[in-house]
Parts: sequence; C-alpha cells; structure tokens
Amino acid sequence: LGGWLTTEFSWRWAFGVNVPFGIAVVVGVWWTVTESASTRPVRLDLVGALLAVLGAGSLVFALIQGRQIGWWDVREPVVVGAWSWPWAVSPTPAILGIAVLAIAGFIAWERARDRRGAATMLPLGLFTIRSFRNGNLVAMIVSLGELGLLFVLPLWLQNVLRYDALQTGFLLLALAIGSFLASGAVSGLSRRMSAVGILRLGVGLEFVAVLALGLLVRVDIGWVLLAAVLFAYGLGLGLASAQVTNVVLADVPIEESGRASGMQSTSRQVGSALGIAILGTVLFESLAGFLDRAYQGLGGIDVAALAGAVVTSAGAAIPGLLDTPATAEAGRLAGEAFTHATALTAYVAAAFLGVAFLASLSLRPRAGAAIAQARDALGETTPPAEA
Repeated sequence: LGGWLTTEFSWRWAFGVNVPFGIAVVVGVWWTVTESASTRPVRLDLVGALLAVLGAGSLVFALIQGRQIGWWDVREPVVVGAWSWPWAVSPTPAILGIAVLAIAGFIAWERARDRRGAATMLPLGLFTIRSFRNGNLVAMIVSLGELGLLFVLPLWLQNVLRYDALQTGFLLLALAIGSFLASGAVSGLSRRMSAVGILRLGVGLEFVAVLALGLLVRVDIGWVLLAAVLFAYGLGLGLASAQVTNVVLADVPIEESGRASGMQSTSRQVGSALGIAILGTVLFESLAGFLDRAYQGLGGIDVAALAGAVVTSAGAAIPGLLDTPATAEAGRLAGEAFTHATALTAYVAAAFLGVAFLASLSLRPRAGAAIAQARDALGETTPPAEA
C-alpha cells in the first residue's frame, strides 16, 4: 500500500498508512491492557531525560553525518544559521566526545538518584535480573542488524535493479508474509519450546537469511530468489520479535513492568537508530571505495563528479547515468559498485545478528530468584502478582 501511494501520489502519503493503525492500537490498548502501575511515587527526571537525549542524539548524528562532514578533516562547510565551524578539524570527533560524556553523565546521574531512593529513568535495580539485562542487550544487537538492512535494501532495489516503489513494496511483502506467519506459529511452538529457544531460532534464521542475501546479491538476480530469501528473513524476524519482549520481561515484577517494557522498547529503538547509522555508513563509505576502483582508467568524463553524485544521491543518480549513452558505462560500473557495497553491508548486518545469537546463549530465566533479587534491589517488599 505504501509503495502504491508513493508511486501514484507522493512518498508523503505513505506515512498516512500509519494513522488508522495507530488509532486502532491506542483503542485496543485502552480496552484490553490492565493497569500495572508501580506502588512507588514517581517524579519526572528532567536531567536524566536531557542527558539521555543529548547522548543518544549526538551519537546517532555523528555516525550518520560523519561521512558527509568528515570523520577527522572537514569535507564540507558546517554551517548553523549565521555561524560556521571555524577549524580544519571536523566537528565529528567533538560530537562523539559529547555523546560519550553525556551517556557517562546519564549513568552517573541515574546511579546517584537510585542511591537517594529517587525515581530513575533507567531501572538500575532491574538490571540485576539476568534475563532482563541480557535480553535488552540481545534486543539492541538484533535491532542493529535487522532494521538497518531494511534501510539499505530498498535503495539497491530501486536504484540498481530499477524497481519502482510499488514493485519494491511487493517484493518486501515476502518479508512481511514470513513475519506474519511466524508470529502466528509462535503459540504452537511455545508448547514445545521455551521463549528463549524461539528467540534463538528466530535470530538464527535471520542470520542465515541475511548472510545468504549478501552471498546472492548481484545485478542479475531474479525476484523469485530474492523473495525466498526475504521470506526466510521474515520468518526469523517474526519469531524473534514475538518473543524478545516475553524474554526481557519474564522475571520482572508486574508492578515494574511499565518501566521494564519501556526500557526494552528503548533498547530496540536505540539499536534500530544505531543500525541505520552504522550500516548506512558502511554502505556509503564502501560505495565510495568501490567506485574509486571501478572508475580507474575510465576516461572522457569527470569520474570524480560522477562518483560524488552517485554517493551523495544514495544511488539515485545511477538510472540517469544508464539512460545517457555518454555515461552508460559509468552507470553500469556504479550499479556493480552499489551491489558490492550492499553485499558488504549485508555481511556486517549478519555479523551483528551472529553476535546477537551468541549473546542469546546467556539467557537463562530464573523467575523466582530473579524476582526476589529485583525486589531487594528496588527496595520493594510486596509479593509478585500471580501470572
């Protein structure tokens, strides 16, 4: 539907698809989800919120914009209003430094509030629960690998294979179908496997599918093979996504489930943002390198300008190069370079998923002991609610 709206109208209309679904979710939650409020009074932690936003925002900004403004030396002027960056050294290292200091400050601030018994944004006591601590780590790493790739793949499909938005949407539908079927199969699997086992199965399937995608990506690949790989990827995504929340919250006291659920959601969102930033950087930096090698010896045209246009446009310049006789060969080489960069990006995504699978081996939920330990850390004495 989003692809059709983009093709027939504008990409802006695609965002409208989320509105009715969002309304349905809000209404559904209002009517079906029971209250699980904490018994502890909570005051807004403004300092913690500001430090968290500054740290995460600076980190993601540096990773995304570092390629454009320069990792060490300034590649292009950095201008904010009437002010411009005055030094030859890029601001990227300074921004990364701000991110490190803000994140360290956030952790120190949350620890100080926790020692005073004040409410914290970061539920430090819950990190004594092994399933919660390791589950959040797995959730973040999985999101690094799985969602970052979904940023890269449509660029390759549309700019190299020359699919339009509707065709791209139909191909990615294979992923959605796999995810839908896997999510529906979880209830049956849960009778034979634990939530941790299903999570591992899902992450393992994702790893194999993404690795296969990296091996199979080429300019003449057929859509059937692509759809099969994406379907397998969707199966893994559905299995993992359906269980990661259950694994993270398995041993959390029910009255702390609100903060704990928010933390696991934050872990996944941070992982997604970092995944897009990291995999996007891998794509564009490797694309620039592949183009430099591919364009060596290509005379008669300004290859530096063409390479810059391909990288800056995220590959959108490739179809125009192919359609112009004078630059058709440069366009073909650019398509091959983009394909190699996409394959490399898939390998990096697979590496993240492999690390996530290895991290999932540490998940060993121990409900009774874990909940008691968490209550001691949180200073709570009320018994856990019956599941």
